Amino acid sequence: MASLADIGMSAALNILSALIFLIVFAVLRLQPYNDRVYFPKWYLKGIRSSPTHSGNFIKKFVNLDCRTYLRFLNWMPAALRMPEPELIDHAGLDSAVYIRIYLLGLKIFAPIAVLAFGVLVPVNWTGGTLENSKDLTFSDIDKLSISNIQPGSERFWVHLAMAYVFTLWTYCVLYTEYKKIASMRLHFLASANRRPDQFTVLVRNVPPDPDESVSEHVGHFFSVNHHDHYLTHQVVYNANNLAKLVEKRKGLENWFIYYENKYNRNTNIRPTTKTGLFGLLGKSVDAIDYYKAAIEQLLKEEASERERIISDPNAIMPAAFVSFKTRWGAAVCAQTQQSSNPTLWLTDWAPEPRDVYWPNLAIPFVELTIRRLIMAVAIFFLTFFFMIPIAFVQSLANIEGFEKVFPLLRSLIETNLIKSFIQGFLPGIALKVFLILLPTILMTMSKIEGHTSLSTLDRRSASKYYLFLLVNVFLGSVITGTAFQQLNSFIHESANTIPVTVGMSIPMKATFFITYIMVDGWSGIAAEILRLKPLIIFHLKNTFLVKTEQDREQAMDPGSLEFASSEPRIQLYFLLGFVYYVITPIFLPFLLIFFGLSYVVFRHQIINVYTQEYESAAAFWPDVIRRVIIAMIISQLLLMGLMSTKHGSLTVPILVLPLLTIWFHIYCKSRFEPAFIKFPLQDAMVKDTLERATEPHLNLRAYLQDAYVHPDFHSEDVEHPMIIEEENNTLVPTIRTSRRSTPGESKYNSEVGSECEY
Repeated sequence: MASLADIGMSAALNILSALIFLIVFAVLRLQPYNDRVYFPKWYLKGIRSSPTHSGNFIKKFVNLDCRTYLRFLNWMPAALRMPEPELIDHAGLDSAVYIRIYLLGLKIFAPIAVLAFGVLVPVNWTGGTLENSKDLTFSDIDKLSISNIQPGSERFWVHLAMAYVFTLWTYCVLYTEYKKIASMRLHFLASANRRPDQFTVLVRNVPPDPDESVSEHVGHFFSVNHHDHYLTHQVVYNANNLAKLVEKRKGLENWFIYYENKYNRNTNIRPTTKTGLFGLLGKSVDAIDYYKAAIEQLLKEEASERERIISDPNAIMPAAFVSFKTRWGAAVCAQTQQSSNPTLWLTDWAPEPRDVYWPNLAIPFVELTIRRLIMAVAIFFLTFFFMIPIAFVQSLANIEGFEKVFPLLRSLIETNLIKSFIQGFLPGIALKVFLILLPTILMTMSKIEGHTSLSTLDRRSASKYYLFLLVNVFLGSVITGTAFQQLNSFIHESANTIPVTVGMSIPMKATFFITYIMVDGWSGIAAEILRLKPLIIFHLKNTFLVKTEQDREQAMDPGSLEFASSEPRIQLYFLLGFVYYVITPIFLPFLLIFFGLSYVVFRHQIINVYTQEYESAAAFWPDVIRRVIIAMIISQLLLMGLMSTKHGSLTVPILVLPLLTIWFHIYCKSRFEPAFIKFPLQDAMVKDTLERATEPHLNLRAYLQDAYVHPDFHSEDVEHPMIIEEENNTLVPTIRTSRRSTPGESKYNSEVGSECEY
């Protein structure tokens, strides 16, 4: 178990590493040749120009102004200076609301920390129980926790009162923030510029019809059932093979540019490559001619594949993007059931064009349930088997417990310095290493599930990652850590005393989580702003692949917030804060440093670096609040279990807290969540009326024409798939009505297809 000295050493190492990262960043960002790495957002907006284009040769690469180095930390106040409305205009509502999660943590835990240190820390410190215990392993930090109070003591009533005070304060903050974000979302949607997704609905599971193609069937159905509002539609094509060809061609083009630049630097030698595996095996050939021929061949294959997709009926999926004349018409369609059979003609708001995840649109709807069942089973086994590395990490955190059971291991730890390093720093590093690949694995699993938008993929991956962190990192660390830590007590004590031992041991795991927060939340956040990986990649691309300013712009990697991995990590810190703010208040300052540093760093990043992959208008906020509520309920149940071993009469008063939290969540869900799911018809009508008044000659059909065409069809030289427009006739003509010889009606036509056929 980490002692006060171990925690001190870990804090010193992490503070030192964080300062080094921040100082290196402050120096690198001032150099002209790094300007595109640390300010890419301004370049992409066309506002900033490269400082390497002016000045003498040295000034193009090195900043010689010594005064700027004296103000190397001025980026911090600059990050806080931009007002929130301007931040929303600049970075989008998603980014502005995301950093409010860190602000939410500060609002909740800062007042709680002041009250906890003023009331609970003196009560715990003067308990004196641990010093009289011979069997338990503990440190000086544990004397500040609830474990230091004698079971049955009346002091526990203070903890009960503080639990109620902290909970009520959290309710106030959550309610205020939920109300604020809901209002911001509605205002953002009401004031947003015209976008294709405001007029468009994604329709899936279009029933087959033997008399009409998918496109004709969609046009017929919506011309009949939304006659006054239907405008046009774009059927969905299975273009996954085409996307692979395009991706392969782009990779070859990068190699072609590389070898062409290499030849331009030395025209006396033609570069060569090998035709085998990764250019290492096979016949040696002229690299420029080889890649040029390969690119031309792929272009022909792409053209052939495009022709096949457009002409092959089997390439058309039973789905379409249907656009309407008004936002009101789209809102009605997206938020209502289209058929008496609820499994057909499924409609939902279309993602904005850049939010569409095109590969999953080609997945047949009937496969989705099977895919999601398989992934649920895979998540279970992944979570179960990951307990093995978690147990290994806990063994590093509890060497003192091992020494009591296995005295031979004492020779491996010869000095206090090594012991402090292993217990105070190594466990957090080991846990972070084990979690590196996990977000990528979970994102792949979410893609297999078949979600059709990047925003949904992020939210589903975040849910999986949070469940994983909850079960493995928190519960797994507590369970395995307690088993290692109190192994001697478990072996020698009777069974009826084990619950008391566990009740006193769980608070002691705060030291492990403190070391994890310092590694991941202090050093990790400071390393985020340094952007070491994008820095290296940009200069490699700039050296070998860049020929024009457009190439240099494409070489920039601004990145994004990576909601799928970063938000669950924040939620883990919320969970730890709720669990330990009554049990071990010394935990809170470490948590506040994380929230404060993260708020400043990520505010700087979304202003200067990150670009948005999509804009969901903060649709993720209900998930954020839901996970905070889950964390509160878990912490209250754990406190109730702990109190049952300490002061049994307090169990019933604590039981009220989770019930009260559930009621609070139900109220907030019914009060605010509809704003994140549905678009008010009143607001839609207001926007439509205002648009008709200000732009009476708007050609909406031309505006929407190419909005939802597959990105690999977007080219001046490429024939686009046909866009189907509305018929102006009152009676909608169909192929079916012209076929008088057809024996009876099709069982899948628009009318009969609406009947329930389960």
